[in-house]
Amino acid sequence: MRLFELITFTLRVRTTADALARLEETLAVGSPGWTLMGCWASEIGPLNQVIVLRGFADEQARQAERERYLLARDAFGIEGFMTDMKVENYTLFPFLEPLAPGAHGPFYELRVYDLVPSGLAPTLEGWKKAVGPRTGAGYSQVYAAFYATDGRTPRYLHIWPYASLEQRLDVRTRAVADGVWPPENSGPQLRDMHSTLCLPARFSPLR
Repeated sequence: MRLFELITFTLRVRTTADALARLEETLAVGSPGWTLMGCWASEIGPLNQVIVLRGFADEQARQAERERYLLARDAFGIEGFMTDMKVENYTLFPFLEPLAPGAHGPFYELRVYDLVPSGLAPTLEGWKKAVGPRTGAGYSQVYAAFYATDGRTPRYLHIWPYASLEQRLDVRTRAVADGVWPPENSGPQLRDMHSTLCLPARFSPLR
């Protein structure tokens, strides 16, 4: 599975728990074309957001599901709680496979980097060389990384699970000090960087 969709729901204050309860029901009614990968609520960064990551068998399945919910009435059951909804298409980095469903967190950091116009190819090359050492013994795993195929491009998304905020700080500090991370030549490719720390919904396959 190489094609993914990230939906970010922005909610009215103090409605996240109710929205997640509804999403648990609506996302349980899946289809053969897609798989729920993860569902999180933002904890640090932009608040009052619920983020849903789904994988798709092919582009036809992704487009069919997009049209289904855009034309439906309250397709996710949370319209009464929403103030905004953003949908993004992503393709998995060609040399990565996502972690299997399970308890890898509970903290998940979603980082989105905007790149210069020709920045994606050198970014992929740098990641291909560096991601093995960065996710090796003594550091931490990456869930996956994806490049965007719509909206403001080029940009990419990478998702990192951590057992605690202390582990995150420790691993990131040591990886930089050891010269393991960031990937070589990554700095010149960057225009902007955004990070959100999230906690998984109780029904999320990634916990």
